[in-house]
Amino acid sequence: MRTLVLGGQYGDEGKGKILSHIAIKDNPRVVARGGVGPNAGHQIFWNGQKYSMRLIPCGFVNEKARLLIGAGVLVNPEVFIREITLVGAEKRAGIDFRATAILQKHIDEDSKSENSAKIGTTKTGCGPAMTDKVTRTAKSVSEIPELAPYMTDVVKEVNDTKDVLIEGTQGFMLSLLYGTYPFVTSKDTSASTIAADVGLGPKSIDEVIMVTKSYTTRVGNGPLPDEMPVDEAMKMGYQEYGSVTGRPRRTSKDLHFDNLRLAARINSATQIAITKIDVRFPGNNGVKKLENLTQTARDFIRNVEKELATPVTLIGTGPDVHDIIDLRD
Repeated sequence: MRTLVLGGQYGDEGKGKILSHIAIKDNPRVVARGGVGPNAGHQIFWNGQKYSMRLIPCGFVNEKARLLIGAGVLVNPEVFIREITLVGAEKRAGIDFRATAILQKHIDEDSKSENSAKIGTTKTGCGPAMTDKVTRTAKSVSEIPELAPYMTDVVKEVNDTKDVLIEGTQGFMLSLLYGTYPFVTSKDTSASTIAADVGLGPKSIDEVIMVTKSYTTRVGNGPLPDEMPVDEAMKMGYQEYGSVTGRPRRTSKDLHFDNLRLAARINSATQIAITKIDVRFPGNNGVKKLENLTQTARDFIRNVEKELATPVTLIGTGPDVHDIIDLRD
């Protein structure tokens, strides 16, 4: 089984929780990360600790899984080394030799760019590094000595392995093609591109799980329909902060179904995962069975299934990896 997980909103949907749960329960042999690069942080609450990972796949929680970074991902060598050391994954982590390196000059340029400030980027050097890649002047990770022990052919590994979990980053509404341009990330973030990032063709993907939070948030500038003031979001328990920048996330109580329907269509979503049900509907913290959710929470889930014409199979009921209802067969 090859399963791809991606975000259906503006990022921050709770992909880290869903990915880490699947990595433990489904026990894939390989977890491969696609997406842009270290501008996206995934949070995992596991064994009483919080991890904010920017490059290493969330599947590190499965200590038997091979952890791979695809050719389409921008790699900051310092971030990569720090994360594999933090989780003790030095012997099972690999980077495709075709991937592009983020250098200090990219970070400096990103920090000084007026356009980056206007858009509200994370200033991690991804945009400038992607620009160098397009102009064919970027350095490959294979040219970075400290990354030499981790070079591999991710295309071969993922195609030769049947049990693969593919990790997408950012969210569909930040796609360079389909998102709220120009307030978007530096490449497409749809399932097709995430699959290509790790070297898999469309027919190689068995399931596409699109993650949405029970409300909507985004970090950075750009449109956000029905945005609520920070003080109101705090009173409702919705206020969050970006895992990379620490910036306060902007909040809307509503789900934007027009956007989610487009996301489900373009990503060929076969399943929906909903996170933070316990935040939107108090009284559901730590619930493990659908029938034990409050009636309002169950009605909400049924409405999402109706609106998106796609089954909800995973429901997050708390921050820990194990706070989840899994309805998959």
